[in-house]
This record gives sequence, structure tokens and C-alpha cells, in this order.
Amino acid sequence: MFRLAHFSDPHLHFDAPPPTLAERFSKRSLSRLSWARGRRELQRPELLAAAVADVRAHAPDHWLISGDITNFSLPGEFVAAAAWLATLGDADDVSVVPGNHDALVPLPPAQGWVHWRPWMHGDDGVAAFPFLRQRGELALIGLSTAVPTAPGMASGRLGRAQLDALAALLADLGARGLARVVALHHPPADGVVKRRKALEDRAALCAVVAAHGAELLLHGHSRDARFDPVPGPDGLVPVLGVPSISAIPNPKDEGARWNLLGFERIDGRWTIEVTARRWNPAAQAFVAAGGYRLR
Repeated sequence: MFRLAHFSDPHLHFDAPPPTLAERFSKRSLSRLSWARGRRELQRPELLAAAVADVRAHAPDHWLISGDITNFSLPGEFVAAAAWLATLGDADDVSVVPGNHDALVPLPPAQGWVHWRPWMHGDDGVAAFPFLRQRGELALIGLSTAVPTAPGMASGRLGRAQLDALAALLADLGARGLARVVALHHPPADGVVKRRKALEDRAALCAVVAAHGAELLLHGHSRDARFDPVPGPDGLVPVLGVPSISAIPNPKDEGARWNLLGFERIDGRWTIEVTARRWNPAAQAFVAAGGYRLR
């Protein structure tokens, strides 16, 4: 059994320098305001540290982080995030896709995602989306839905080039019998988040999955745990989402949770064992939140 740990939206704490004049009139100013007015107290670094320890204790074969590692898309944040990612283990065992907070404003590549290249490239060494990382019989496909948007918006977009490349990958990997896991930040299904936070071309993504299939889609961005399957060529394709891994339970957030996913071929079919782990404030620890099997 290949075991994949999935969590999302760590929103790393970062001591941001005072905003420049230009930043005062950019989308970053709204994120700074939201952070100062409460999000800073809800996204706790000690909770994230406990989550990382809990994941490590379960010894997964691979880690997947589905975006929103930063808060303001400041150049220093990407450097600090890279240092944090390096503490999780070998870069070949950790994969990252970006979220909307990782593309809050337009940024020169050298100041942004280039620092995450060790965790965000395919087996061919190319840092482009979609990327493909094959680990045994598991094929992890990373997509980017992260694009700068107008103030007040947190939507995402894939674009035609990514969708066409994804279709080709799903067809090829499916013909080879691999377990195809598609990772992205924004939810693919309708109605999961408000329109201003949604994936703009989710219908086109779902059309690709309906035509070529996949074994599992994973996302973050939602503030609660999600199970929203979408149609595939031979039935429903499961879609799992997790809330922020560093969020204290509160009226807007279900609270920190991560999934351990075990992939095994049984009787010629892929089976996925899902074990959910959630933060329990009373115990001050991550505890089992149930489990189930997907076939």
C-alpha cells in the first residue's frame, strides 16, 4: 500500500516588514487587515507544528500540500516557506501546488515560486504545470489554479493549456493502469465555496475528468472537510478537500484536519483507504476522526 498524507492552507506566520506606499494601495493591504483583525490568532504555528509531528508519526510515503502556504505573497514569505518545506523531509517526498494567497499580486518569478521549485516540479525536472510525479504505481498530477485577482476576490483559474495537458496525462496514465491523483487548490465541484472564491473553469476541468477519468482529486481552500464526487467515464470520481491545517476550530473554520490516504490494488481495482485526523482542542492533540474505503 502506498500512503499519501494530504493537508492544506498552512498560512505560515511571517513577520512582514512595514508596507511600502505601493503595497498600501494593493490587494496585500486587505490581507494584512484581515490578518491583523483575527486571522493571525486563528492560524496557529504551534498547531501546525503539532500537525507536522502527527503526519510524521504516521510515516507516509509522500506528503502533499495543496496551497496557501503564504498570506501576502511577499518575497520574504516565499524564502521562509522554502525553509519550512525543507524541514518536512526530502523534496522528492513532498509535493506542493500553489493557492490564491501564493499569487495574491503579480510578482516576478525570481521573487516567488522559484524558491519552491524542489517541491513543485515533475520527474522530468521541469517546473511547469501540470507536473507529474510518479511514485510506484501512484501518479500525482499537480495543477496550479493560483492567479492574481481583483481585491475582494479569491477565485482561481486553470486555463486551456493546463486542461489540455491534463487530458493527455490522464489518458496516458489511465492506459497504464496507474492510480491518478490530481492535486489543486480550488475545489472542482460546484457549490463548495462562494462564487468569488471559486474555480472559474471548474466545468471545463470536470469535463476533462468525465472524459478521461481519475482515481482521486484533492484540494484545499474550503474551510471544512469536503467530499464532493464528480462524474467520471465509469462512475463517480471522489473529490476530497481539507480545511486549513493550522486553523483553530471557530465559527468560520471547522479546524485543522488532514487525511492519510492508502492506495492499494485489490482484484484489479484501485482501493483508497481514507483515515481522517483532526485537531481536538480538549486533548490538545490530533485524534482519529474516522475512516472509510473508496473503490
